[in-house]
Amino acid sequence: MASWVRYSHGSGAVISLLVAALLSVWWLLRPELLAPLPLSLRLPLVVLGVWAVGAAFVRPLAQDLEMFRLMSVVNSPWSSAALWGFALCTFGLALVHHLL
Repeated sequence: MASWVRYSHGSGAVISLLVAALLSVWWLLRPELLAPLPLSLRLPLVVLGVWAVGAAFVRPLAQDLEMFRLMSVVNSPWSSAALWGFALCTFGLALVHHLL
């Protein structure tokens, strides 16, 4: 393991990173989940996904490099809520797609 890795992220950052990675792979494998949605629903979902997944991927880097301004953004409760909200939307779309 690299010497620059710190173990101060806590389990929350690791779980967020894993959820973001799984969501990214899921959307790469199943992009047709967004196809039936109108643009007025698809665009906000894409923006939410970019914010949520991006913040989860950037969080460990911001903590390791001690980027305090970026840390205040990615560690905010809104970033975690966006990630879990995006995950719920993804699972809901998959469930509806599977049932139809």
